[in-house]
Amino acid sequence: DIVSLGMSLSSCSIPGQPHEDRFGENDGELGLGIHGEPGVERIAVQTADKLVAIMAERLSARLDPAVSYALLINNLGSVPPLEMSVIANAVLASSLAKIIKLTIGPGPLMTALNMNGFSLSLIRLDAVRETALLAPVGPHAWTPAKPVVAPDVVPMAKAAGKSAARKPSQDARTRRLVATICERLIALETTLNGLDAKAGDGDTGSTVATGARSVLERLDTLPLAEPSATLGAIGDILSASMGGSSGVLLSIFFTAAAQALGGGASLAKALLAGLERMTFYGGAGMGDRTMVDALEPALKALDAKGLDEAAIAARHGAEATSAMDRAKAGRSAYVGSKLQGAVDPGAYAVAEVFAATVALHEAA
Repeated sequence: DIVSLGMSLSSCSIPGQPHEDRFGENDGELGLGIHGEPGVERIAVQTADKLVAIMAERLSARLDPAVSYALLINNLGSVPPLEMSVIANAVLASSLAKIIKLTIGPGPLMTALNMNGFSLSLIRLDAVRETALLAPVGPHAWTPAKPVVAPDVVPMAKAAGKSAARKPSQDARTRRLVATICERLIALETTLNGLDAKAGDGDTGSTVATGARSVLERLDTLPLAEPSATLGAIGDILSASMGGSSGVLLSIFFTAAAQALGGGASLAKALLAGLERMTFYGGAGMGDRTMVDALEPALKALDAKGLDEAAIAARHGAEATSAMDRAKAGRSAYVGSKLQGAVDPGAYAVAEVFAATVALHEAA
């Protein structure tokens, strides 16, 4: 009533014994034992779907196509979870799929130490076995059986009137402003990466530059004559192209600002509304050593005193982050590095954006 077949691309390491891998560079074994005993057949390394197809063919010879089975997908020790999911997907797309009613796993339910392989086991179902497999159990390591069902495909809702509201339009002043800011951010790529490397993974400049380039590339498609629609369009572009948490948070910032500006708020107050939403979802505040340390005082100054004071406040806010020895948000918060003397790259970018805007305003 149970058939099982394993395959692996490596042997396991036996504690206390020298590791000897009997496998060739491009070899795998089919039908190996749970304790690492040699398999009955040597096969070439192939893609997951082809390996699963071979196993399905061998297993099908012992199965009754007229009945249903439960399938256990077992990790023999060191297959990464992502690859086990690929294997599970391949099994459920194979010739075995039509007889599988329940699945258990994928998971390390019976391992052969650190063997880089997996096994497929099928048990013939009847009412008693099906009830038992679906019943709750105490051990947390046991993966509950789940019925095999087709996924629900839900069509994505389309924003009503979005395309009509964001038809391309031109405004020379807005175009110069957007282009100037993007060009400044692109020019800062190396500088921001260097600042980020002190505590992060050194890619803030590349991430910001990618977003800026994406906006520049789409400059002719923006509704520049409509400020609120322009902010919303920039939010859409950043969410799709910028990547990372910063892309998501800046998308929230611009989208919320667009909604507030469309509702009649001034630009400064709309940007403050965007900041409020961004900090709500991102969790960072003043003193946490993020872009908020420059952006919040700058936007408050913009609302109360104007652009020149906003640029000064942004610069002071960015410089203040160099005296913060530990971050309380973002990646550097859990790295735990001491950061005193280094300016936060996000805050530095904000200060540079305001400086570029002031320079453009003075030139005009």
